[in-house]
Amino acid sequence: MKNRRERRPRVLYMAFYFPPSRASGVYRARATANHLAEKGWDVTVCAAPLDFLYDVIGSVDEGLSQTVDPSIRVERPSLNQYSWQQDLREFSWLRRSFPLVAKRVYEFSQEKIFPERYSSWAWASVKRALKLHTRKRFDLVVATGNPFASFAGAWLFHKLTGVPYVMDYRDSWTLDLFHDKPAFPEGHPAWTWEKRMLDQASAVVFVNEALRGWHAERYPEVADRMMVVPNGWDADVLPEGHDQLVARTAEAQEEVRPLKFAYLGTLTVKQPVEEMAEAFKIARRHPDLADAELQIHGHLGFFKNSPGALKSRLGLDDGPRPEGVEDTGLRYCGPVSKTEVGNVYDEADVLVFLAGGGRYVTSGKIFEYMAFGHPIVSVHQPGIAAQDVLAGYPLWFNANSLDIEELAASMVAAGKAARDLTPDQRAAGRRHADTYTREATLIPFERRLREIVEA
Repeated sequence: MKNRRERRPRVLYMAFYFPPSRASGVYRARATANHLAEKGWDVTVCAAPLDFLYDVIGSVDEGLSQTVDPSIRVERPSLNQYSWQQDLREFSWLRRSFPLVAKRVYEFSQEKIFPERYSSWAWASVKRALKLHTRKRFDLVVATGNPFASFAGAWLFHKLTGVPYVMDYRDSWTLDLFHDKPAFPEGHPAWTWEKRMLDQASAVVFVNEALRGWHAERYPEVADRMMVVPNGWDADVLPEGHDQLVARTAEAQEEVRPLKFAYLGTLTVKQPVEEMAEAFKIARRHPDLADAELQIHGHLGFFKNSPGALKSRLGLDDGPRPEGVEDTGLRYCGPVSKTEVGNVYDEADVLVFLAGGGRYVTSGKIFEYMAFGHPIVSVHQPGIAAQDVLAGYPLWFNANSLDIEELAASMVAAGKAARDLTPDQRAAGRRHADTYTREATLIPFERRLREIVEA
């Protein structure tokens, strides 16, 4: 019989967006669960129900599920989909028979119980976890937000069982990252809930120092339990033969061909897409960028109705370009499977880092960008947190502005650097990126979790 020391620590990981979801935070959740499993943890994940991912938001990447450690147990508690339902046939008996009563019940749950529409999933997760806990106890709960109901679930499970919990802020709940101001008015239930959950947490994690600092200032009594665990890049993003391709960079420069700029990621309405498109149009007038293309790889938005609006903002029309209309060089190349992401990066000459939001935004994609050693051109507000990560990257081209002419000039400079790029320069970029591998960023986090369990 194994004694206490030989028993693997058991963690309940509350991560609503987990593969096959393709939400922006899924790579952090996948990496965290895989890392803990690799380090000897017994990992159980509570994630979103599949019908919500497939039928409601239509946001999935089947290939991601194959990259989850097979030892990880994934539970998918139910979610009340009241606010997403449009089809009368999907309504519950109560909503069909007494729609006003059903509305009042739902509004009461949002106003008086927990102010987020994912809260029913959190309570269902606690119920499921309690059953699992009676069979084999959990030593720790890690909850990642958004949705922030996961934090409430961790708090409730702690109240019922005494099991400690850790809060991982992938985003901020009460800080509007796109306008750098509080997301709720004073007196809103979100503030009460956030303080309640933070007070009882054994550790609180943020993706960058700016976010940690904002929360530490608002909740000074919890500051000593706060830490930064930055995002990072995953080793499986590098395609087979990548290192040999880097070594052939000098040979590739001998072939004069139109430059290929690339953006890879989910495009959203929060990003300065018009500025990027207009700046690239201007940059193409420079002889060094003659016939250059800006290829956009990924999904247009997170929801089914997003693509139309984004295509319009980019000036991308379906069908052939009318005669006499200027070619802007923008190409939408569609979604990319996880197995092909590395090839997209490798085949690019310049990577465009397009990001929305203000000073508290890092963005997970920038870590992958750096791993490939290409020139990176920034298109975002000046002063965002991602600049702290990019500051040591030797091939970073930053206009530090959203002025169209200045953005175009930085694109031209990045294109010239791509023409003259050497293997040594790419290697220097990779050395900077190596400080942000998932392994490097998650080691201190896993160590802290063990300390909590041992205490």
